[in-house]
Amino acid sequence: MDPYLFMVIALLILAIGDLVVGVSNDAVNFLNSAIGSKVASRKTILITAAIGVFIGASFSSGMMEVARKGIFVPEFFTFSDVMVIFVAVMVTDILLLDLFNSFGLPTSTTVSIVFELLGASVVVGLLMLSRGTIEGVTGLIDLINHQKALQIIAGIFLSILVAFTVGAVVQWVSRLIFTFRLENTKDKVGPIFAGLAITTIIYFLLIKGVKGASFATDGFKTAITENSFSIILISLFAATLIAFVLQRVFKIDPLKVVVLLGTLALAMAFAGNDLVNFIGVPITGLMSYQQWLASGVGADEFMMTFLSAPVKTPGILLYSAGIIMMLTLWFSAKARKVTDTQVNLSAQGAVEERFKSNVLSHGIVNAASSFANFFTQRMGRKFNVILNSRYRMAVITDDKKPAFDLVRASVNLMVAAILIAFATSLKLPLSTTYVSFMVAMGASLADRAWGAGSAPYRVAGVLNVIGGWFMTAIGAFTAAGIMALIIYYGGPWISLVLFAAAIFILLKSNLPKVLKKK
Repeated sequence: MDPYLFMVIALLILAIGDLVVGVSNDAVNFLNSAIGSKVASRKTILITAAIGVFIGASFSSGMMEVARKGIFVPEFFTFSDVMVIFVAVMVTDILLLDLFNSFGLPTSTTVSIVFELLGASVVVGLLMLSRGTIEGVTGLIDLINHQKALQIIAGIFLSILVAFTVGAVVQWVSRLIFTFRLENTKDKVGPIFAGLAITTIIYFLLIKGVKGASFATDGFKTAITENSFSIILISLFAATLIAFVLQRVFKIDPLKVVVLLGTLALAMAFAGNDLVNFIGVPITGLMSYQQWLASGVGADEFMMTFLSAPVKTPGILLYSAGIIMMLTLWFSAKARKVTDTQVNLSAQGAVEERFKSNVLSHGIVNAASSFANFFTQRMGRKFNVILNSRYRMAVITDDKKPAFDLVRASVNLMVAAILIAFATSLKLPLSTTYVSFMVAMGASLADRAWGAGSAPYRVAGVLNVIGGWFMTAIGAFTAAGIMALIIYYGGPWISLVLFAAAIFILLKSNLPKVLKKK
């Protein structure tokens, strides 16, 4: 029996498990705004998101390069080496993400896969150094695509600051325009805002995202690129006109259209950017096995040079992954738990706070309050009177009021979709969790959602989530390295034992919740 064939089969099965735990965690990225604003029933929101996920899966082909050559330099590794790396990464990823899902904490599937690949590659590199395959620290460094890895890591963590800042600024401007009394402003500026939002989303998802679409021909891509300006103008005019007609003739709120379309767009951006995190490694493992089998040489002799060349991912694999992700949205109880965490941290007004305040959160709140007071005192009394009048809250007596209104939901979705789609167009695996979460937190801050009483608890919650992100990086690197070490010395068959253990833990953790939900 060929143990490597069983390893490939295990990788493909692990890909299904990784899709389940990954989507359960990342569903918060594109569901929280629609659910938090109660723009429609949960069923309608899930259908919209599922369609976006399936369409976005077909845009992922170009992103698969990250798993093949984004972290390690394949020509230095043999087939047996990369199989150790791939199995270690997938087993670690499933266990790590399921752990975060159990605690209801959103983490980054991008960070986990990047640091798992890095940790396993470094350990295998050290083993190669010990057996004399490479020489010295320089040889070890050469094994890692350090420039690309640093670019990816820097982009991921830079996104925290960028997303928070952009989300806060766009929300602040949007609130000044709309105020909290939407009934007085929505008729005047709603269609224009909707037209701009929809056009922006179309630009980044169609014009920027089409570069990696598996279904798009080169001619179609060229036509889209060459006529991008005309597409923008036509989209702006058409979107604004349609929003105006929907509002005046059919009495449909244009902001609801923006939120639902934004949910669709962000789900597409998520699938286009993050699908590589779940199936990139297994697909690369399958391709590696096929190439090794055709070579006729030993697993310890066949070098993985072919991975450096561009490889187009078969569309059937992308569409199959899209279907699995759609089903996960419907049946994952943990996806709802992770979503509730972010919605509560974004809520306008008092909610049952999940996180306890601490000295650090109180210190940050006090420092922020001092800065805000310093700023407002120098803006003058007239400016502050106007500003406060725009932020005057409407009285809401409904106990089932949404966590935030449609303006903030629109900003959350629009800004996050733009940032993620732009990163996808550059083939950068940006963390959709970091972006969507920090946009939501920045918008919450600008919207004065964190009052004096709730701010310490909300800040503590944000710090807990961000702390979990750093633990993801450290834990992913360490755990994948340990897994790689076990598989290397245990041989191919030990990887199947780890595979069985991972599947058992995944089923035990999730199956009872699915049955209970039914």
